[in-house]
Amino acid sequence: MKELLAEVFDAHGGLDRWDAFGSLTATIVTGGGLWGMKGLVQDTAPREMTIALHRQSASVCPFGQQDWRTAFTPDRIVIETTSGVVVAERLNPRASFAGHRMETPWDPLHRAYFNGYAMWTYLTSPFHLAMPGFEVDDIPPWVEGSEHWRGLRVRFPDDIATHCRAQEFYFGDDGLLRRHDYHVDVAGGFPAAQYVSEMVEVNGLRFPTKRRAYLRGPGLHPIRELLLVSIELSNFRLT
Repeated sequence: MKELLAEVFDAHGGLDRWDAFGSLTATIVTGGGLWGMKGLVQDTAPREMTIALHRQSASVCPFGQQDWRTAFTPDRIVIETTSGVVVAERLNPRASFAGHRMETPWDPLHRAYFNGYAMWTYLTSPFHLAMPGFEVDDIPPWVEGSEHWRGLRVRFPDDIATHCRAQEFYFGDDGLLRRHDYHVDVAGGFPAAQYVSEMVEVNGLRFPTKRRAYLRGPGLHPIRELLLVSIELSNFRLT
């Protein structure tokens, strides 16, 4: 497991290079069927997503209005103006999802919290596995066509907000991330299989530019007709 982790970190640019930066901003365009299930109108306009690399913090702009943005941390979600005036706020936001199912409508703060923790998880993968409190174990590989993708099961620490505590990551022979599986606990715990592709290199680090999350069916197989979330990423900037 330790050998695979070292290979994975190196394939994505290396921990030393990752540690040299503090934040990442990328342009994102999102789509998929989940938003309609949640009673939300999906806007396909590009947005700017910014995350902290070594602590869990994220913001997307614009959000709701052109001069609004979000401010996410695990215990607080805020919608605010770009000058910092609070529009809406929720403390202990995870508790607001109690009893939710896949089709339960979301309000803007639900969506902002989901966006914050999900995009932080995605954009810090796989390097967050080196943070304190993460537990990693080998699992059987996933066979995708003629390829065998090596697998790791990761248990996230309690102080990190994410889809669920135990998640699975699969890597190709080149050590690059190919697939990420999880249960979406804030929406009734439905299983998802997210495929990542089309890597780009930025400052020596490698990031996927396409993410496609499908409802996961029997035998861990994705149900391709049920695309829940699509994410296009571009213009990565590290500082």
